[in-house]
Order: sequence, then structure tokens, then C-alpha cells
Amino acid sequence: MACHCKKEAFQKGIEKLERMHPSTPDYSVVYNHVDLMLDLPWDDYTDDQYDLKNAQKTLDNDHYGMAKIKERILEYLAVLKLKGDMKSPILCFFGPPGIGKTSLGKSIASALGRKYIRLSLGGLHDESEIRGHRKTYIGAMPGRILQSLRKAKSSNPVIVLDEIDKVGNDFRGDPSSALLEVLDPEQNNTFYDNYLELEYDLSKVLFIATANNLQNIQPALRDRLEIINLSGYAIEEKIEIAKRHLVPKQKEMHGIPKSSFKIGDKVLERLIADYTRESGVRELDRVIASIMRNRAKKIAMEEVLSTSLSAEELLQILGKPKYSSDLYKAVNSPGVAVGLAWTYVGGDILFIEASLSDGKGDLSLTGNLGNVMKESATTALSYLKSNAAQYHIDPTIFGKKSIHIHVPEGATPKDGPSAGITMMTAIASALTGKK
Repeated sequence: MACHCKKEAFQKGIEKLERMHPSTPDYSVVYNHVDLMLDLPWDDYTDDQYDLKNAQKTLDNDHYGMAKIKERILEYLAVLKLKGDMKSPILCFFGPPGIGKTSLGKSIASALGRKYIRLSLGGLHDESEIRGHRKTYIGAMPGRILQSLRKAKSSNPVIVLDEIDKVGNDFRGDPSSALLEVLDPEQNNTFYDNYLELEYDLSKVLFIATANNLQNIQPALRDRLEIINLSGYAIEEKIEIAKRHLVPKQKEMHGIPKSSFKIGDKVLERLIADYTRESGVRELDRVIASIMRNRAKKIAMEEVLSTSLSAEELLQILGKPKYSSDLYKAVNSPGVAVGLAWTYVGGDILFIEASLSDGKGDLSLTGNLGNVMKESATTALSYLKSNAAQYHIDPTIFGKKSIHIHVPEGATPKDGPSAGITMMTAIASALTGKK
């Protein structure tokens, strides 16, 4: 049926062209439409490679760790192998920046032997970018999905929809609603492009989305995604990634012979702990690049060079450490508790300080706190009042002392339900005088 429609539409286009004079404005519109129909890979598919051991090897070579995600990808390939086709669930890799979400998509494409397409959706605010313009407009074009398939010359590529959480939304339309049809396995076998004016089958395409923040994805769109959580890397994993991928890559980029010098594990660990603070490895990559630039300069100036990088050289090249963990060890006085905070790049530590002064038992809060944090502080105080005996606190003290809770770094807004226990600990510590 669909094939018949395509033939009919194409035949009509050709007949129109034959009747038209090439100088009429409509000629180029019809010509471009017919040209697109010829260019699209209607039934062209690349053959999938179902060698799962090889796929595992490809994924392991490209990415260190991530066992759970690799397992999920191999399960997906296994079903594809057994069944021949599969209404692809849409995988969405979710996690902080710089941990390899986009490059995982590329690895999946090479493991499967499929074409790889990356569509960056950051800041996209016009739905015709997805669905195409109607042919009546001047300068009309098909949507980005069809343009990509036309370039890839295959109807079953791996398409990575990068930064799906950063799709814009304004008076020109709502692209995330236009993406619903693209990403719904039940609907996308009849995807309708406004420019093409025919249905196109996207059901064989493997879509992979990436996102940093799930809150920004429209609920209906999130419902169609299978969220796979990628957490950040631990220091040990970062050392391995630096040894296997980052250092060799930066040596090559800076023209430094591979075997000329090496960076030991201890120095890498120091580099990661003292000069970077992130979940991913982008900052680490930049720091390694600055070491390589220093090395390249010395080679070019024909200086005498050591065969391995020492901690002293690290100080000379990068200066004093940017981050230090000594602060957490040093702060140890009654009334100060250490809490954990969620941030966009992973997490951080914050101090909660409680102090007592003569007064009538009122509670004051400072620091840039949201409503939930304020409620947590009030709840913490109420809990201590009702359980004073259990914590060996004199119940009369609540009537004589005012309590002040301060959360430093006032410029950073802080909110969330997780600081309650930390606030309670800080108040109890101040009231009992125990560290």
C-alpha cells in the first residue's frame, strides 16, 4: 500500500514537471520534492552484525567501567538477533556532563555495524526542524530526521538525540511534542514529514537520547524513554580512563612520541584529587592537555627531560592545587556538621553551623535556603525538643537560648529534603557541646 502511494506521488511529480516550463517558480519546488523522494533510502538497510562477543569487545575498548549499561545494550542486541526486528525502545542515557553519553552512542553504532548520526537538540525551538516545512513556503526543507537519513543512505542507522533536555519552547512551536511521534515505537512506522507529504517508516532506527537533567524533559516525552542512569566515575576509574584513553590521545594531539615519558598512577591520582572536581573527565582532559603543552615546549627548546612526570613537576606546571580536602578534616568543633549536597556535576560537601546565644528559644536561619530546608530546620528543632531526654539535653535550655543555624556559601541557592538529619546533628552538637 505504502509503496503504491510513493510510486503514485512520484509519477504525479514527474508528470507535473513535464507540463511546466523550467522558468516558473513552482518548477524548482516540484523538482526538489521529486529529488528528495529519489534520494531517501526507502528500503535500504545496513546488515546488523550480531556478533555479541565482538560487540562486547568494542564497548569495552571504547569505555572503561559502565558494566550495567553495557549489559543492557548487549541484551538489546541479543533480542534483535533472535527476533530479526524489534520495536526499538528508546534508550535515554542520563547523567552529569563529560561521562561519555554521546560517545557511547557512537560505540553502539560501530558494534552493530550501523551508520551513526548525531542530532544536537540543544536550543532547538522550531518544530519544523523535526517535521519539515510545508512545501508552499519559500525555502522549505524537510525535517532534520529525514535530512539525516538522506545523508546516511540507510533506513536503520543509530541516531543520537543529544541534549534532549535542552529543547526550547516558544511561539513558533513545541519541538518536544513533535518528537513524541518520532520516539513512540507504536507510531513511528508512519512518521509524517510536512515537506515529504508521505509516511516514512522510522521503526528500524535505533534512537538514543542523552540528557543531563530529567526535570526539563516534557512528561509525555519522558514516558517514551527508557532512562539508563550513568553515574560519575570514582578516582580509580578516572585513573584507568586517563591511562587508556586521555593520555595517549593528548600525546598524539601535541605531537609527543608515545614512549617518550609516562605519568604514573600516584601522579594521576594527585592530578585528579587536587586539580579537578567533576563527575566526568573533561576537566581532567584539559589538565592533561596543559601538561602535554608544557612537555611539547620543552621538547621544541631541546631541554633535558625526565622519563616520567613527578609530583614536583606537577606543581611547577599547574601551580598550587585548586581543591583541597584538608578543610573537611580541620573543621571539628561542636555545632558544626558536614552535609552532602547534590550539584549539576555530581556533588559537594557543605557545612551546617549551629550556634547558641541568650534569648527566648527562637530559631533563626541564614544562608541562601529554600523552603524545604527551612522546614527541615524547624522539624529538627521540634524533634530534639520532644526527645531531649534521649539525647541527654536539659529541656529547660530551649527556653533560655536562641539557636542560629547558618549554611555558608550564601551565593549558592540550597534546597532539598536531605539536610534534615545534618541540621539535627548540628543543633544537638551545639546543645550538648559534643563534637
